[in-house]
Amino acid sequence: MHLKLSLSFWLLITAAESVKGTVRRLVLVPAMGELPAHQAGVAIGCVIIFSVAWLFAGRSGASSARQCLATGVLWVFLTLLFEFGLGSMLGYAPARMLADYDLCRGGRPPEP
Repeated sequence: MHLKLSLSFWLLITAAESVKGTVRRLVLVPAMGELPAHQAGVAIGCVIIFSVAWLFAGRSGASSARQCLATGVLWVFLTLLFEFGLGSMLGYAPARMLADYDLCRGGRPPEP
């Protein structure tokens, strides 16, 4: 696995997702409401991540499924560190941050 290249593509994902989140907050939330905008953002985010992963796969020189899996695991780990680190800095409660990963509730935060 090319660590430098993997980190570069992860930074591209993070930057694209940050722009998407800003656009979602400024454009989609006022137009659709919080939950529908959040759900649309998840779909858009999937397209972003799959697109960057596809670009990476063609340039990475990874010669095995194991190398690709290692890159994916690295990206997940870095993304979780980023999301929970930023959420903590912004003062979000752990329950609020974990709500985004609760598929049964559709990403809705717990009721206060």
